Amino acid sequence: MANILSHPAPVSRRIGRVWVRCLALLPLAFGLLLVGCSKSASSKNPNEKRFPLTGEILGIDAAQNVLTVRHEEVKGYMPAMTMEFSVTPGDAANAKVGQRIRAELVTEGNGDFRLEKIWVDDAAQKAAVDAASKALVQDTVARGNGAYREVGEAAPDFTLYDQDGRVVDTARFRGKQIMLNFIFTRCPVPTMCPASVARFQQTQRQAREAGVKNLELISVTMDPAYDTPGVLKTYTTARGIDTSNYSFLTGPESAIKSLLAQFGVLVSFQGELLNHTLATVLIDEHGRIVHRVDGSRWEPKEFIDKMKKA
Repeated sequence: MANILSHPAPVSRRIGRVWVRCLALLPLAFGLLLVGCSKSASSKNPNEKRFPLTGEILGIDAAQNVLTVRHEEVKGYMPAMTMEFSVTPGDAANAKVGQRIRAELVTEGNGDFRLEKIWVDDAAQKAAVDAASKALVQDTVARGNGAYREVGEAAPDFTLYDQDGRVVDTARFRGKQIMLNFIFTRCPVPTMCPASVARFQQTQRQAREAGVKNLELISVTMDPAYDTPGVLKTYTTARGIDTSNYSFLTGPESAIKSLLAQFGVLVSFQGELLNHTLATVLIDEHGRIVHRVDGSRWEPKEFIDKMKKA
């Protein structure tokens, strides 16, 4: 990380049951804004326990955000059985009867059970994502100090999961113009990730009004350990985001780190502190990076003027 030029005052906010403390730093020499956010649970139940769980969804109560799951033995806690679990609205919306999942079982000793960090447990999908991630990591390592892709270079290929739990690869966007950035759902700084998402929504609307018909917007999470497909689904639904051509992507940490490196976005976890920069890139129909802006202070017109009306 670059040297800090001054010692600005910290800002504290409370989000639900989590206290978040953010430290906005001065622009660095290369023109980016680095922000650090630390997260610590202020009221964590000392009786909370977490266990890995795998099983099959037998029933879905979307109104109550409850899944009925026939799960395997939870080692050290309970035998295999069928149970009801509370889940997030996004996880309930994404769930399908007969679907196998892997998740984290959470109990706080009060007889209630919930599932967090839910991922589809499909061998073929996982193999496809893992193979693409391995290739992306190898490409990043091979590029070495030249991993960062300049304007004019081809954007890297990837295969990740979207907010609906579907596997998405770059072939899905072939022939499209793509605006891409990196965010994370717990980002509490209004001028950072929330502002970036809001500007993408503005661009989505204004591009349509301007006659741009082949635009796809993509926000890739910086925090895949937390931002599962269900969390991204809850995030987009709560904000009324039109996902018809705006995808939120997550996946293996190794793949996310490689994409961050190749798009020149700095992200570093230091204990509970997340330091990150922001960048927005425009990729043309041929997969070439044609425009880039660092930070979140840009206007949709800047990108729309560079888009082909197709």
